[in-house]
Amino acid sequence: MFSSLAAPSLPGRGAVRLAAGVLVSVLAVAGAAAGAAPAAAAEDGAAGGQGGATATIGGLKAHGTAVIHGQDGDQQVAAGLFEMSVEGGGMLQTYCVDIQNPTQKDAKYLETPWSSTSLGTNKDAGRVRWILQNSYPQVNDLAALAKKAGVRGGLTEEEAAAGTQVAIWRYSDDTDVDAVDPRAERLADYLEKNARGLAEPAASLALDPPAVSGRPGERLGPVTVHTNAGGATVTPPLGAAAKDAIRIVDKKGRPVTEVTDGAQIFFDVPETAEAGTAQLSVQASTTVPVGRALASESRSQTQILAGSSESTVAATATATWAAEGPVPALSARKNCAEGTLDITALNKGDEPFTFELLDTEYTVAPGETRTVPVPLPEDRPYDFTVRGPAGFEQRFTGVLDCRTQSAALADTTHPLSEPAPTQPVTVPLHDPNLAETGSSDATPLIGGTAIALVVTGGAVLLLVRRRNEQ
Repeated sequence: MFSSLAAPSLPGRGAVRLAAGVLVSVLAVAGAAAGAAPAAAAEDGAAGGQGGATATIGGLKAHGTAVIHGQDGDQQVAAGLFEMSVEGGGMLQTYCVDIQNPTQKDAKYLETPWSSTSLGTNKDAGRVRWILQNSYPQVNDLAALAKKAGVRGGLTEEEAAAGTQVAIWRYSDDTDVDAVDPRAERLADYLEKNARGLAEPAASLALDPPAVSGRPGERLGPVTVHTNAGGATVTPPLGAAAKDAIRIVDKKGRPVTEVTDGAQIFFDVPETAEAGTAQLSVQASTTVPVGRALASESRSQTQILAGSSESTVAATATATWAAEGPVPALSARKNCAEGTLDITALNKGDEPFTFELLDTEYTVAPGETRTVPVPLPEDRPYDFTVRGPAGFEQRFTGVLDCRTQSAALADTTHPLSEPAPTQPVTVPLHDPNLAETGSSDATPLIGGTAIALVVTGGAVLLLVRRRNEQ
């Protein structure tokens, strides 16, 4: 029923002073006009740590036909229930919440907070969840559903799915849409009229925060587990069984392999550990809560969960450590209310962590946390690789898909017709006091700096490492 990666050691303090800066490489991925596929997502966590189900969309399981009434006339579209296959096992059923955006074949989707989708700025998002809770497939007694909605002659699965989707679109897209079938239309009217606001459901699995940092010889954390599963399995960093390796422990220092909701876990870093990074993962089997959003990194229409089998869900957290200098921990979340990617930097080191963004310098003092909003254009892929001292590296990829087409058309201050670039514009900087780095992303960071300047539809992002002056 549906209902530790070893890292190069950090050179000592001196003229290079890598510990005072951060190197950011930004790859501009062309928009749909260039036909380029975005890179696979690596880290794009919400403030509380994105996690949960990862699934691939299939076709429509049950559907009918709807008519969109627009200024240019009527348009017929399929309206119904999709199926998705979950990585690791399980199936999801979903409805669309972006009527004019097409579904891409075999697109990969990630369980996503409402705030990172068009639902985050939609005052009626809670009504969409009510519709999901009170219609097909959550209500699988179609005779009872038909009776409640005043539909004579009962409902088929196709009619129930079409009527439910039409009712959702009226709130998710604020559009004039009707079901072609009279019984599906009657159900849609009933659901629209009776919908009430419900709160956003919690993630099936998330880790908070998704990134921590500190000194060797410390327990880095805590990382708190949030899940609706009865239990979850912790996978430690690579090589955790080796002597003097990074271990995952509880607050008393005991090794942890199984956790439940609310558990706090730590990276136990030996005092002899060289500067580096490590990642843990947590995995569980559970049903994904109805009403969770699912967003794609390939501009495929955003979906909302209508039903879930027992499914595999997962989340990751990363730790960074070094004996001296700044020790950054970075995470990011899409903020659809502001149209930004919010980059949060935590510095557990003994020196400032400094970077420049859009001609403005930002410094995170030792022990402090700072969030910097990065304005991004709608529906354009982004790809950030952040590199810092001691081989620190973190990547953020995705697409800022915050508006339905109806909302975009109503916003004349942010036209979507601007052309996308076909390749990134890179401006190298040279400092005679700094060593050169290799051009490959796989080359270890030794010293020096580079700037990648990305122009995407008129938005310019500049994020560079600055040398700490003595």
